[in-house]
Amino acid sequence: MLFLSKFNIEVIFLHSTKWILTATLLTTLIIPACTSPNVTLEEAPGASTKPSVTPSPTPTATPTPTATPVSTVKPTPEPTKTPDDKPVEKPPATQAPNLSPAAGLKNPTAADMKPISWYYMKKKKGEVPGFPAEVKSLTPDQKAVWVGEGKKIYLTIDVGGELLDYKKLLKALKDNDVKTTFFVTGYNLKNNPDYIKLLLEEGHTVANHTITHKDFTTLSDEAVKKEFSDFESLYRGITGLEPVKMFRFPYGTFSKHLLNLVSDMGYTSFFWSTAMKDWEPRKNGADDAYNDIINNLHDGNIILMHHASKENIDAMDRILKQIKSEGYELAQIAELMNK
Repeated sequence: MLFLSKFNIEVIFLHSTKWILTATLLTTLIIPACTSPNVTLEEAPGASTKPSVTPSPTPTATPTPTATPVSTVKPTPEPTKTPDDKPVEKPPATQAPNLSPAAGLKNPTAADMKPISWYYMKKKKGEVPGFPAEVKSLTPDQKAVWVGEGKKIYLTIDVGGELLDYKKLLKALKDNDVKTTFFVTGYNLKNNPDYIKLLLEEGHTVANHTITHKDFTTLSDEAVKKEFSDFESLYRGITGLEPVKMFRFPYGTFSKHLLNLVSDMGYTSFFWSTAMKDWEPRKNGADDAYNDIINNLHDGNIILMHHASKENIDAMDRILKQIKSEGYELAQIAELMNK
């Protein structure tokens, strides 16, 4: 049987007390370290009690921004601009897009730039034909001639293709004492310089029908000017003379703006009041050429004939004799330049 003395009980008491104090102290230290003061116990609605974290008032690290996802689709590249690119306004629908106004001229309107194809409306023999409505609005500064006055006929010949039997043509003119105007293209200036000289020697006039025979309404003003400067340079080189300021639009296609441009260069533009499809073979040969001219005679008649027509050449002597027999004088269009 174990017998505990008073001394033994005191020792055991003291040791027990020591362990209780130690345990209490450890409990005080451990619980605060494991339990955050920011954690409260809340019962979530409809759920078992779970800890709910209240945001800490202590400063937190600034979150690193999330990188924006890079699109795998490449953006449409911007059009590359040349150094001369400038924003331009869209031209009106009626404007010829490939023409630029020449320096020194008034700003042309869409109506000024509109292409006009020359034509005439044939009437009875002896009556002056009708012409495009636009001619009524032309000003004196827009130097253009399409018909003369009085009992006169003005023969003009366009030289843009083959010369054919030019000796027969020139003989018919000489035999009838007729001097005329030949509107010559660059092709014949370059390839037939001796013929150009011969025309001048026989008293005829050689005028400008352009170098390339292109539709001028499709050219820029700069290109139009070059047509004139190249023609003039070539003409001077062949003849040693200054070219006359007489001009005819290829195909009779022009615009009011082009008339301004050509007039500003000192030229008068010549149209016509009689013409025919003589660039094609004629069904009845020379008779067709003769009838087309004679049946449309009228005062101030400006006749356009093409050199590269065998029927025209064959009919020329008859035509000239008949014109005179009807009381008309054959004159040169140069006299109409200042009217």
